[in-house]
Amino acid sequence: MGIIGDIGHFIMVPLYYIISAVLIGWHKLFELCGLDPEGGLSWTLSIIGLTLVIRAALIPLFVKQIKSSRNMQLIQPKVRELQKKYGHDRQRLAEETMKLYKDAGTNPFASCLPILLQMPIFFALFRLLDQAAKHNKAHGFLTTDLAKNFGESKVFGEIPLADSFWGARTWGTEPNGLVMMVSLVLVLAMTATTFFTQRQLMAKNMPADALTGPYAQQQKMLLYILPVAFGLGGVAFPIGVLLYWTTSNLWTMGQQFYVIRNNPAPGTPAAKAKQERDKAKAARHPEKYAAYEPAAEGDEVSEATTNRPAQRQQPKRQTRAQRKSGKPGTGSNPSKGGSK
Repeated sequence: MGIIGDIGHFIMVPLYYIISAVLIGWHKLFELCGLDPEGGLSWTLSIIGLTLVIRAALIPLFVKQIKSSRNMQLIQPKVRELQKKYGHDRQRLAEETMKLYKDAGTNPFASCLPILLQMPIFFALFRLLDQAAKHNKAHGFLTTDLAKNFGESKVFGEIPLADSFWGARTWGTEPNGLVMMVSLVLVLAMTATTFFTQRQLMAKNMPADALTGPYAQQQKMLLYILPVAFGLGGVAFPIGVLLYWTTSNLWTMGQQFYVIRNNPAPGTPAAKAKQERDKAKAARHPEKYAAYEPAAEGDEVSEATTNRPAQRQQPKRQTRAQRKSGKPGTGSNPSKGGSK
């Protein structure tokens, strides 16, 4: 346990400083805006601000995840061919499949990267909030006074950010029904947003032939396992941590909706819907989309190609001798001695 504890300490300490720095920065900003620095609302908004900062920092990783997931979808027919060809030889099948993944620049675990990278942040915030509430313990840039303030902060004067569904209390022995209700609502919101984020990806941005096979089975398994896992564990999470995860899920849903709508994978329902929207745009504004040609079914559709206005043809360059001769068809004025 000593080595594991050292590794955990090595990972968590930098996260304490990063999280506390962002939290304090937002908290100071809301204090300047007139919010009570000791009130729960300022800390609640600070947690939401922390979520937005972290998710904005993870945008490059999200783009990589989307590209990798798309490549995984497109190579599924090739994966099935390998399974038919080397189904009798598991070792050869694994080698050829990994080679195919490498050539396509993807791997089956890429879709889990944002969640895996957020888990240490998630637990660091959990520990920071929990220890601030129970022991007024300072971590990172949080001073003892700020830790106490953070740990004892309450939303609407009655709901402690450090309380959870199971630990709901009015700082005594009787359970706090309001805290339990708010916690349950947030747990359900966290579970639902996790489910619909995965469902959105499978229903809109996966081609029909990618809905079968091992990759599809993995996605279907995650569709149900992740929400259940978060739902069961969420009853023990403080309200502040539930706010973080629910806000993060909402960000993911909006970000994913934008990407799927504007740059869908080829051959998917989202790609067909985009083709219809682009056709409708071209019909409404024919002068702007004069050069519009609808993409063939299965072709990749992008905003940059389908919504590009017709470009004016530029005249060809002429030599000095051609300009002086004034020959018709060269772009000069034939009235100035160019025609007989």
